[in-house]
Amino acid sequence: NNSPFSAVINFIQQNIYKEINITDLLKISTMSKSSFYRAFAEELGISPYQLIIDERLKISKKCVACHGFDAGGGNKVGPNLYNIVNKDQGKVGDYAYSKALAALSGKWSYEELNKFLYKPKLYAKGTKMNYAGLSKVKDRANLIAWLRTKSDNPVSLPK
Repeated sequence: NNSPFSAVINFIQQNIYKEINITDLLKISTMSKSSFYRAFAEELGISPYQLIIDERLKISKKCVACHGFDAGGGNKVGPNLYNIVNKDQGKVGDYAYSKALAALSGKWSYEELNKFLYKPKLYAKGTKMNYAGLSKVKDRANLIAWLRTKSDNPVSLPK
């Protein structure tokens, strides 16, 4: 079969019992990323945007054990992060922040979230957050994009 998905279909068949993500499939495809997303989504009968949302949701799973993300939701080990973009740092809701985060005076802008998510303990020495961080730019971008959707009025993306 000479379809653009020949290698992808072969890979899926060989790894039928393993978890496969879209990034693995993209690596073996001969198509550009945007063409692959459009064609693969069409094959699945879904919007190409759903594939991107799925990547963002996957990375967000690293956070749900400690944080809530629902409007009006309560705190967990960490604060509820609904509507976090552009909120005051270390002062959201009734959460008892560490002295390190409570001492911050800025906003959780896209840039500041990116810096914090890279290495929380480097960004705010003394933070209670026991998470090493996200070293991959793509993972931080996906998580921040997902956090943006957790709002009644998402903050505009930087230009």
